[in-house]
Amino acid sequence: MAHFAQIDTDNVVIRVVVIDNEKNLNQDGVEDESVGALFCTSLFGGTWIQTSYNHNFRKRYAQVGGTYDPAADCFIDAKPSFNSWILNEDKVWVPPVPYPQDYNFYEWDETIVNWKLITDNSADLTAERRSQLQINQLINSLEE
Repeated sequence: MAHFAQIDTDNVVIRVVVIDNEKNLNQDGVEDESVGALFCTSLFGGTWIQTSYNHNFRKRYAQVGGTYDPAADCFIDAKPSFNSWILNEDKVWVPPVPYPQDYNFYEWDETIVNWKLITDNSADLTAERRSQLQINQLINSLEE
């Protein structure tokens, strides 16, 4: 199966579809993106760019709300809802402060522009995360 992303005039991905591989073959039976894009245009109109479910080309699979960067010929995931995050040279959104490298759980807190420790007293902590947090705290205590 071939996957294609429809982009708007601002290169924002508005839809991703899957088509039969046969609809992506040229007259010689060779895969040809322009053939698949033309097929998608005939069905839905608009501009279509092939994307790879296995990330074999264009860095990553297209995501609705993400964008296509024609200069880098890659898809970029939609920006997280954090104004402070930046797009790095690999076209990945990253926080301005790296995730702490210990056995604790953290969540991004945009108000302090940093990672906030999630404690076992956090109201929104699921049972699974609470159990993992307790295991991590035990590991931390053994390493001290």
